[in-house]
Amino acid sequence: MSERAANGAVSREAKAAKIRELMATEGDAVEQNTRGFNAGRYASVAKLDDYEELKSEARAIKEDAIERLPDLIEELRETVEENGGTLYIADDAEDANDYVREVCAEKEAERVVKSKSMTTEEIEVNDALEADGREVVETDLGEWVLQVADEAPSHIVAPAIHKSRAGIADLFNAHFDPEEPLETAEELTMFAREKLGALVREADVGMTGANFITADTGTLALVTSEGNARKSASVPDTHVAVAGVEKVVPSVEDLAPFVELIGRSGTGQDITSYVSLMTPPTKTPTLDFDDDETPLSERGSDREFHLVLIDNGRLAMREDPQLKETLYCIRCSACSNVCANFQSVGGHAFGGETYSGGIATGWEAGIEGLDVAAEFNDLCTGCSRCVPACPVEIDIPWINTVVRDRINREGEDERFDFLVDGLTPDEEEGGMDRQKRLFGNFETLARLGSATAPLSNWVAKTRPARQVLEQVVGIDARRTLPEFQRETLVEWFAARDSRVEGVEEPTREAVLYPDVYTNHVQVERGKAAVRALERLGVRVHVPDVRSSGRAPLSQGMIATAEEHAHDVYADLAEHLDAGRDVVVVEPSDLAMFAREYEKFLEPASHERLADSSYEVMEYVYGLLHNGADADALSAGAGERIAYHSHCQQRTLGLESYTETVLSDLGFDVVTSDVECCGMAGSFGYKQQYYELSMDVGDRLREQFTTEEARDRRVVASGTSCLEQLDSLLSRPTTHPVELLV
Repeated sequence: MSERAANGAVSREAKAAKIRELMATEGDAVEQNTRGFNAGRYASVAKLDDYEELKSEARAIKEDAIERLPDLIEELRETVEENGGTLYIADDAEDANDYVREVCAEKEAERVVKSKSMTTEEIEVNDALEADGREVVETDLGEWVLQVADEAPSHIVAPAIHKSRAGIADLFNAHFDPEEPLETAEELTMFAREKLGALVREADVGMTGANFITADTGTLALVTSEGNARKSASVPDTHVAVAGVEKVVPSVEDLAPFVELIGRSGTGQDITSYVSLMTPPTKTPTLDFDDDETPLSERGSDREFHLVLIDNGRLAMREDPQLKETLYCIRCSACSNVCANFQSVGGHAFGGETYSGGIATGWEAGIEGLDVAAEFNDLCTGCSRCVPACPVEIDIPWINTVVRDRINREGEDERFDFLVDGLTPDEEEGGMDRQKRLFGNFETLARLGSATAPLSNWVAKTRPARQVLEQVVGIDARRTLPEFQRETLVEWFAARDSRVEGVEEPTREAVLYPDVYTNHVQVERGKAAVRALERLGVRVHVPDVRSSGRAPLSQGMIATAEEHAHDVYADLAEHLDAGRDVVVVEPSDLAMFAREYEKFLEPASHERLADSSYEVMEYVYGLLHNGADADALSAGAGERIAYHSHCQQRTLGLESYTETVLSDLGFDVVTSDVECCGMAGSFGYKQQYYELSMDVGDRLREQFTTEEARDRRVVASGTSCLEQLDSLLSRPTTHPVELLV
């Protein structure tokens, strides 16, 4: 089969094959290193009492800088020229490379040494200079390793993160044939230091990037782990700095929060090894390693400095309200390190031409185009783990969703329309592939499945049906499908006795939001929630309300999700008017109310719904701690529980409520510290991602089969988590609310 389908997209089979290869060849190294960085971030930021305030301050600085960018660039031009340097604004990669080539030609440069720079990777300046016959040497150890290996970076901060020490040793031994084979990390580092030191000393031009550039003084802030940027900038007499226009900030004082945050966010260091502030051209003497006689004080300083600021789509992104936030990015890689899918495959799958990780979708869409972003955009599951990790508070999942929506509208695979005709009323949603549209309309499928159950469940399990689902829409045949219940939660509630079970006079009223799974599949957990709340003195209502829109939003169907949001709010408004709380079983739906609905509803409406909505175990916790009778609930009596919380639940900071309620009721609870189960809603069903989903889930399986956890009852808060755990373990799984009654 061709690697690309008829509509130009990479086929499911090709994606699955690439992911499988990367998991086998690079996955172990990427996982070990990214998880190490992520653990370091947790430890490092915990030392900051004002961590959240620093993040907000950093965001405000970037937001202000991007808003005033044209004026700041002009201020920077004046400053650089006053300092004795030259500022050039390049429209695109070709323009930038032409300028750098001219500088090198004027200097008759034979060798150019470079410190690590993602922007020079973006414009492929090495290729441009090498085409002119110039030698280009990367002085960052990781970049040099990849230059020797002729490979692309797989990580924004640690470009060779996918390579093990043994792999690097094999590479160096084969390429350089040293007198004694290199083995240890120390031997490799010393070998590289000696080789690169000699190359730097004989360089004609030095190139660096810049993490930040201050408009008021023309100062470059370079954050590195090796100090190679200092050497590249100061040893040759010509320094060329290349950076995107978004790197400009107003003043030196504005650097303070970034210095605190960038190392902690990227590699888990309290501060990186080198934070260099340079205001070039420096006044230090030009270095001549062949002159041992002339004192430094008597040597002249004949240095040149060129600052190349690159647009390459950034100014258009600045005018794009949905992609604008991408420009706040400080290239720390926290979104990569925290991402479960990235931990398994790295940036060679989860990345584009240059940038990788969660934020890469915004960069690649703005710089290279939607076709490049489309190659990896679906690897973002919207789990939101990157949201609290980002040091400048970028809503990365939303950027990924916006790009996905735009990709959907670009073209359509018109085959198999009969499977989904009539499912989506919004004609503008017509550009997506069949798989996305099917999953995006799960509410319709659930209604049909319940209406025809148990026949629908029997048909779905047959081999012909599974073959059709796999071949046509890519639902992996190895994944167990949900079983729809004939009687929905809404129908059960409407038919039951309306009295509050065991309580004479209810003290509160609440709406139990019937999410799609609770209403049509996991009906028993809905019944348990109703009974638990009633036993705690709550009069419960279960209205027939539309789904939250999480399913269409996850597929990039923004217009459909917005329509759901307005319908849900309209249906719940009368209950809010009556002063009723909204209790939600599924954390991803609560996250919709709390986060995404802010983009869909009027501010007052969003605030009203968000402030009145609670996750079910959070609500139980509140009732118990406000005087409700815990004896009305089932006691744990020491029952051993292995608990896994949901990604969105953790982002909202709610997992502790479940742990506390269960512990207070006498359950012996061990909580998973694995942050993602790997299922992520529809993601784990998709044929091209099934093996990746299971690889991510294997971390959870390992933890729940340890001696401490293997004999415990498995409990999870999210639908996806429960489904994945059912696939990973031989033990049955339970939602925590079912333990209460």
